[in-house]
Amino acid sequence: MAFKDILVTLTSYPEPTPLSVVDGAVSVASALGAHIAALSCELHVQVPGHFMSGAVVGLPGVIAGEASKSRRNAEDLLAAFDAAAAKAGISRESMLLKCKTFEVPDLLIEYARLRDLTIMPESNDRWYAEAVMFGSGRPTLVLPQNPRSRPFELGTVAVAWDFSRVAARAVSDAMPLLEKAKKVRIVTVLNEKQLDRKHSAEELSKNLSRHSIDVVLDRVDAKGRSISAVLEAYVASHEVDLLVMGAYGHSRLREFILGGATDGLLSKPPLPILFSH
Repeated sequence: MAFKDILVTLTSYPEPTPLSVVDGAVSVASALGAHIAALSCELHVQVPGHFMSGAVVGLPGVIAGEASKSRRNAEDLLAAFDAAAAKAGISRESMLLKCKTFEVPDLLIEYARLRDLTIMPESNDRWYAEAVMFGSGRPTLVLPQNPRSRPFELGTVAVAWDFSRVAARAVSDAMPLLEKAKKVRIVTVLNEKQLDRKHSAEELSKNLSRHSIDVVLDRVDAKGRSISAVLEAYVASHEVDLLVMGAYGHSRLREFILGGATDGLLSKPPLPILFSH
């Protein structure tokens, strides 16, 4: 199934999503021939009741001012999105919602579950991205904040492969992108952890060939480096446009503890990364 219905989430507070991410999301939708909806929230910060009772003079006014700042940021982001999408000539819609800060993760999950793909910006606060990745049941594309020198394209797509369940899910979720890519590379990192099957990359290659996808198999020795460091060096040396990987994590009640590779690449993605759980 092709990606035809995309959601992009635009953060309005405390700092707005960079406009480079807006342009990147529109570029992705244009490359895929997809409809794209932009969602941003006017956030209302919640504080304990005893503060609101007057213990901190002027606090209600400060909170109202921050909500106003959030709304202005959201309106500016959505206006920039509408202009970029109109220029690209793609189908789009904008949504401006009001919500409390603690409501945002569940709100994003609800909207993400109804779209083929959710695009999220790189952020120092990864709470929202983690919620969508692990809670939506849909793939999540994380875009770096740095402006791109050229529009998004599916030239070379790399798949991080370790024969795990989440890696297999990522391949399945990314199939529409793999079929469009000019080149697909499967990279397996060796000597970092125990891999279940020695020759599974070759079997994956056979599976993809039945979808008319030709792949290049690469094995990279970790040499004491973390998987995230290995993959970051790999995508740079092979001029990769998009990295596909499984999102590792386990739940501690509602809190997800990220795996090492997921944590390392989500904190500072060097390129667009499609995460799937």
